[in-house]
Amino acid sequence: MAYKKQNGKSRRIYKKPAKLDMKRTILLLLGVGLFAMLYLAPPLPDAVDPMGKHFALTREGKAALALFLLAVTWWVTEVVPIGVTSIAIGVFQSIFLIRNTRTALTDFLDPSVWFIFGSIVIGLVFTKTGLTKRMAYKMLSLVGERTSMIYLGCFLMTSAMTLVMAHTAVAATIFPLLMAIYSLYGEGDKETKFGKGLFMGMAYVAGAGSIITLLGAARGAVAIGFFRDITGYEITFFRLTYFMLPLGVLMTIILWVYFIIVYKPEKKTIPGLRKRAMELHHKLGPITTQEIISIVLVFLCIAFLGARSFIPELKPFHKSAVILVVTVMFFAFKILDIEDLEDVPWNIILLFGGAMSIGFCLWQTGAAEWLAVNWMVLFRNAPWFVFVMSIAFLVLILTNIIMNVAAIAISLPVALVIAPYIGVAPEVILFASLAVAGMPFMLLVGAAPNAIAYGSKQFSSGEFFAAGIPASIILLLVLAIFIRFIWPAMGMPVLIQ
Repeated sequence: MAYKKQNGKSRRIYKKPAKLDMKRTILLLLGVGLFAMLYLAPPLPDAVDPMGKHFALTREGKAALALFLLAVTWWVTEVVPIGVTSIAIGVFQSIFLIRNTRTALTDFLDPSVWFIFGSIVIGLVFTKTGLTKRMAYKMLSLVGERTSMIYLGCFLMTSAMTLVMAHTAVAATIFPLLMAIYSLYGEGDKETKFGKGLFMGMAYVAGAGSIITLLGAARGAVAIGFFRDITGYEITFFRLTYFMLPLGVLMTIILWVYFIIVYKPEKKTIPGLRKRAMELHHKLGPITTQEIISIVLVFLCIAFLGARSFIPELKPFHKSAVILVVTVMFFAFKILDIEDLEDVPWNIILLFGGAMSIGFCLWQTGAAEWLAVNWMVLFRNAPWFVFVMSIAFLVLILTNIIMNVAAIAISLPVALVIAPYIGVAPEVILFASLAVAGMPFMLLVGAAPNAIAYGSKQFSSGEFFAAGIPASIILLLVLAIFIRFIWPAMGMPVLIQ
């Protein structure tokens, strides 16, 4: 029952009850059912590594796996908003005593979540000041009117930017630019194949580019740290780039071809686009003071974050704090005001808060380590190539469901302990793991660019998952070729001599 004002008086209005959505109800219950089935199951046996060390799956660890099944079901099917599913993750941990409430909900304010917030704010600044349109119109006047070339131009720009800045910040910066480009496609806000390919492709190539240097994401520095501690060998910045550059570039081109085929644009060309883009760019006039200030602040932020990889004295300054300083400066210079906070996609912020919470939950309860040991032990007697690919597959799955840094932290130490028994050189395990950790193509929670692209409303999480399965298979096939032929030809040791 609702009330409506008429002639100054409130009148009761009776509404028909909403019909039961059977499909939605079934999917809701499916998530709950999967949770209950594993949560109530008898204790599962320990995982045992080749050294004989036991890894028990505790009650909390089993409950964490059960909660993960529920979260993935609801995230992929979107039976409830993805941000609300994330809230449920924190609530379930508290109600079922998986972790204490303070710990579970504090993860929603993890520094990584704040980094994503700061990156999104940079995107808002680019949009509000007009920098986004200026960049978009300039690029369109260069790449022309063919939609396939627009795909390529956007993908190459995204991938190239990740060489010098974090892929999260790149995605947040590129996103409004793609929105400006899509507005010229002539289909309004409705979903199109071009829109799906444009935004999903941006997320995918942001990952492909981010593996090339240590500046693209934090996972590289973490993995190299583990590698140094376990093996005693140091992987330099330029050695990583030497091996990763051909893989990152090739995957960017392959993904371009993939999206042209799978999401072939409805229009081969957009007639008059180049002329229109040039006219719109001219109408913007000379660059404004606010645009200049924004460029300077963002450049200083990027330069500082990049310098942290080379200057030890700057390492204590956390990347989230740095980007939030810039966020505050946007308000101090009145580039943004309090009303602009309403434009922040809080659904996506909550999504990553929930992703951090379930990721830490699987890690801290030992569930992720139990899974990793069980998986790798299956391949301890396999040929070296099969073993390395099994590790890559494990990291690929883990990085789609928890933070890629955590996926590396869980799987790499175990893999490097098992590797000598099979005669596998540790370096090939490191690079294979880093390659797949950078390209989680299936779940929105796998990487920030995935969630940022979702803000376009051009695709559902289910469509993203469906597109990610063949893309992940392609990634594994390309990686297999690099492991077996290309990296050894470039000088990477794959077997212990």
